[in-house]
Amino acid sequence: MAEELLINVNPFETRVALLSGGSIQELHLARSEGYSLTGNIYVGRVERIVPGMQAAFVNVGLERPGFLHVRDIEGPTLMLGDEAPPAADIRQLLHEGQEIMVQVAKDPISGKGARLTCQLTIASRYLVMMPLTDHVGISQRIEDEEERGRLRDLIDQLRQRHEISVGFIIRTAAEGASADLIEMDIQVLAGIWQKILLKKRDVSSPGIVFQEIPLHTRIVRDLAGPNLDRIYIDDQHTFQRVHEFVEDFLPQFTDRLHLYEQRNPLFERFGLEEELNRALAKKVPLKSGGHLVIEQTEAMVTVDVNTGGYLGTSSLEETVFRTNLEAAQAVPRQLRLRNLGGIIVIDFIDMMDPEHQRQVLRTLEKASEEDPARIRIEGFSTLGLVQMSRKRTRESLLQQVCQACSECAGQGVVKSPQTTCVEVFRAILQDARSRCAADSGIGTGEYLIRATEDVVGRLLDEDADQLAWLSRETGRDVRIQVEPSYGPGQFDIMLVQDARRPA
Repeated sequence: MAEELLINVNPFETRVALLSGGSIQELHLARSEGYSLTGNIYVGRVERIVPGMQAAFVNVGLERPGFLHVRDIEGPTLMLGDEAPPAADIRQLLHEGQEIMVQVAKDPISGKGARLTCQLTIASRYLVMMPLTDHVGISQRIEDEEERGRLRDLIDQLRQRHEISVGFIIRTAAEGASADLIEMDIQVLAGIWQKILLKKRDVSSPGIVFQEIPLHTRIVRDLAGPNLDRIYIDDQHTFQRVHEFVEDFLPQFTDRLHLYEQRNPLFERFGLEEELNRALAKKVPLKSGGHLVIEQTEAMVTVDVNTGGYLGTSSLEETVFRTNLEAAQAVPRQLRLRNLGGIIVIDFIDMMDPEHQRQVLRTLEKASEEDPARIRIEGFSTLGLVQMSRKRTRESLLQQVCQACSECAGQGVVKSPQTTCVEVFRAILQDARSRCAADSGIGTGEYLIRATEDVVGRLLDEDADQLAWLSRETGRDVRIQVEPSYGPGQFDIMLVQDARRPA
């Protein structure tokens, strides 16, 4: 299916959208103060060893120390001192104050520091260089055994020719690539690695020694494939930078690169602004009339499938089956668009026919094949749930563009006016009884309740009888005042004293 890449650039934000068949599949977003750190290589200093977690916290100069687990240290690592012994206990591998070269594997997410690794990699169009190992791997998406053998033999020959013993992962884009293109990639990567080693000598920890290329160029490098028809860029300077990169490394895409100069904004021209707003909503409508409900939590992502307004035509089982099939096609696209990762649980509508379950699962697997992120899908559980995982390397779209609601503190719900009224009654009753016990009398003065308009309205209407009882029980008048600045569930209670006698 034909693909288009849209690159929208301005001084405060860069957005890159991948369209397939006119529908957005993937969005990458970078704000001026929050560009992705994934791929950056630093000289860091170990701040703290945590034996119970078999991990270390490493200062690389970011806001928070990065997290380095022992499994990301084992094997070849590059220290600034002697090489670490091949031991499983992190206390034998690292010590506090030690300098070490690390790479950001995952951006800081939800208040957590970056995830770090010592297993360094440098990516190009066709290859990923692993300078600290000699392993050669091939993308599983290259299925043709003859092509896999050709690429493996080619890498072995080029490593001998250039006298380098580093490892490589052959990327999917390398399928069918000529020997000259692969060799050029190896030379570029070898040059980058030499520059890193030279810069490492002059950088004191914490400090950066390699920075991944900008978002717009990196996405062109990673997503440009045989199905990509056009690349639109709406900024002259960015267009020139990407054009130079494409001429050097992707010459076959030069004529597909276009500077967008129309008055109508690029994303509006392709109807993406509305689509992106819908990608922030929990409810996702399906064409049949059914819908998905997608909820993101700290632990996992849940997807609930509902028939909604879809009534079907023949039987309940057929209606459920058709809705689940459509949902199985829609879920992978939503995960990719929203960049949802980690554990994902899909609650399909219950199906009685095992063959229907198999078809829905096959549809889900087929729809997930286009996603470049690593995905693993389990079968239906005994509860009728499908569990899958998607590799997460950066914040989700929701985390990037939204923040926790100040009204509900991120819970997604607020206390009802009825609950707030009950809390008001309870607070006044408790205060009155404590004063009575202390003073051996009722005392003077009146209570002033300050709350939101909907709470005050309930106190004067549905809860008027309870308010009157409270006044008799406490022996004080109760006055009410609307406070427009208060949020849901917020209230104040004041005891307004009699001018003649303090309470």
